Amino acid sequence: MVSSASNTASGPSSDRRVAAKPRVETPPSDSPPIIGLTTYLQQAQTGIWDVRASFLPEVYFDSVTRSGGIAVLLPPQPASDAVIARVLDGIDGLIVTGGRDVDPSRYGQEPHPTTDAPSLERDAWEDALLRGAIERELPFLGICRGAQVLNVALGGTLIQHLPEVVGSTRYQLGGGNFNDVPVEVEAGSELSELVGGEVVGKMYHHQSIDRVADGLSVSARSADGVIEAVELDSVPFGIAVQWHPEQSQDDLRLFEGLVDAARKYRGN
Repeated sequence: MVSSASNTASGPSSDRRVAAKPRVETPPSDSPPIIGLTTYLQQAQTGIWDVRASFLPEVYFDSVTRSGGIAVLLPPQPASDAVIARVLDGIDGLIVTGGRDVDPSRYGQEPHPTTDAPSLERDAWEDALLRGAIERELPFLGICRGAQVLNVALGGTLIQHLPEVVGSTRYQLGGGNFNDVPVEVEAGSELSELVGGEVVGKMYHHQSIDRVADGLSVSARSADGVIEAVELDSVPFGIAVQWHPEQSQDDLRLFEGLVDAARKYRGN
């Protein structure tokens, strides 16, 4: 008769080995920082497909990689506190990209006839990412819509149709054509340390910042007074511009500044 102890010793589980979990190494301080970029989420066509899709023009993430970072796309999705925290744990810097107009109800207005139909999921996603980034002082860069999302998230408002204020369409010519508009940068600002006292911005925005949110300072304006850049004074690197620096592939100073700040953030 075989004892129960003998049965246990010779059973099928006797040779099992528990595989050790792979050790997660801390990346070396000189490895490229990871930069998360928000994306569109809307109907798109490619080949035979016509579906809702998350996408981003190549010039955005090419600007990051050419500046020494690793680009990771962050498509809109349900933005719980746990999800936002997990996403921000995995990146060293954040770019809130261009796109459709922010929902006017977020800053207490009815939509202007020219205002885009809102992308509610994207609005909520980017608002939550920015708030989380600010809380942990994660470096961030806002581009066009990104500057407007930042201002609205912190309690500011927007001009919904700039041509009614400035009397021209110089900031958005239409047809996907970017217009070069000189921008004067405030001396002593973080932006001035990166680009100097003046920059020619590639413009494509029909909206702009109106009432500036508490905590933000204006760091650039065009000749007719339109706010073209703001900074968040309470964080080491928090810049948002209305123009499209990704369209100037021979001038990556804003992206290089973000990547450098992200590298320092990771090293803290």
